Amino acid sequence: VKLMESGGGLVQPGKSLKLSCEVTGGNIDSFDFVGWFRQVPGEMGELVASTTRNKPPRYSDRVKGRFTITRDNAENTEYLQMNSLGSGDTGVYYCRGDLVGIHYWGRGTQVIVSS
Repeated sequence: VKLMESGGGLVQPGKSLKLSCEVTGGNIDSFDFVGWFRQVPGEMGELVASTTRNKPPRYSDRVKGRFTITRDNAENTEYLQMNSLGSGDTGVYYCRGDLVGIHYWGRGTQVIVSS
């Protein structure tokens, strides 16, 4: 099972980005948990958004109302729509999927919010 993020880049404050987390070698619908983590050097990783089986999506207070998780089972991909981006959203975004107690991580995609 592999996860691969894409969609990061350089964006101006106030703009939007949509990240993708594509699963290969497995079925994303089989995961018990899929989460998006933001990592900045020197800081603890932040769980910004997640989906857990049979539960509504969860968002950190910092991104609530701005970020939205969606999933396309046919594409085996989970998306993170990020709106009204600010400098505090800068970081490397990792996707993690949990399957039968095993954490599967992608390699990350970098998001830089700067004018």
